[in-house]
Amino acid sequence: MRPARGWALAGLVALGVLALDQATKAIVRSELEVGERRQLVAFVDLVRTNNDGVAFGALGGGGILVGVVVAAAITALLAYFAFNASKPLAWLPTGLLAGGALGNVVDRVRYGYVTDFIKVPHWPAFNVADAAITVGVVLLVLVIERDDGAPRRR
Repeated sequence: MRPARGWALAGLVALGVLALDQATKAIVRSELEVGERRQLVAFVDLVRTNNDGVAFGALGGGGILVGVVVAAAITALLAYFAFNASKPLAWLPTGLLAGGALGNVVDRVRYGYVTDFIKVPHWPAFNVADAAITVGVVLLVLVIERDDGAPRRR
């Protein structure tokens, strides 16, 4: 794949994640008060929370540290992708990670916190951006570790 095509696909995925994330958060903010809970389906509730940390509440209250961690992660992701944009499927986790990160950055800039709302048992509340980041990390590991046909040394 040509690198330009990889960048375009990653950008489309990122924009899709960003749009879905912001739309779902807007609906939640308009329909639920902070702390309000509604059952969605078995084992999944909607509960509006304000998260001032990173994914799943880590580094809560970290202020500038959260910004530094997010900026470093995005920089590392884009640096990796700059050298691997032609690698098969590298665009997918890159788009998921970038879109998820941007979705949460938009909240952080606009409100000073991130709106979380999906709650499953024994797990902190999260949002579409967090889910995209989690899936993106798993897929990125798979892409990095994927056998590209090159012989491996033992």
